[in-house]
Amino acid sequence: MSHLWSQARPDAQWVPVGPLAHFPDVGAEDGNLIQPRNCEADAAKSLPGCRILLIPKTDPSQAAEIAIPPGAATSPSEGQDLKDQVVVFRYRDKVHALDHQCPHNAYPLSNGTPFDIEDFGVILSAGLTCPKHGWSFDLFTGQSDRGLYKLPVWEVQLRDVDGNPWSGSLRGNPPDGQTVWVRRRQRIG
Repeated sequence: MSHLWSQARPDAQWVPVGPLAHFPDVGAEDGNLIQPRNCEADAAKSLPGCRILLIPKTDPSQAAEIAIPPGAATSPSEGQDLKDQVVVFRYRDKVHALDHQCPHNAYPLSNGTPFDIEDFGVILSAGLTCPKHGWSFDLFTGQSDRGLYKLPVWEVQLRDVDGNPWSGSLRGNPPDGQTVWVRRRQRIG
């Protein structure tokens, strides 16, 4: 082993979240992330707009999905310890993964509402508003609109049916079989 390269940390492991077809594309006008929406895979089936996973930092192989009851209007994690939880969702044809806990007030962000960050009608980015106090976070950088709070943003990877990273567009009809994988963003240095 080279002394210049450290061994991969356990928290650097990729964790499978599920088929892309089970992530409805959430729109800004669709309400909070947890609310059920029609599924691409089966138009008659309704799925929550997000998935919540508990991924222990010390051992990501012990990851488990937190069940969202059918028709839930609020997060099943409300009032619980949100440490090591990640919320994963698809917004405007991009899959996002963020810490589930609002860094401002420890509230579950699956109750939050996504929105477009615009300037004079030009979409610059996307954000998520925490309903507890109305704070918002950029989905790409994690930066808060107030204070110095920063929401940890996770890396997302789509993989094809053979498990290879896939980088095509999600607009229109992407090929069948993509799965969503996440991992904590790696720190450099």
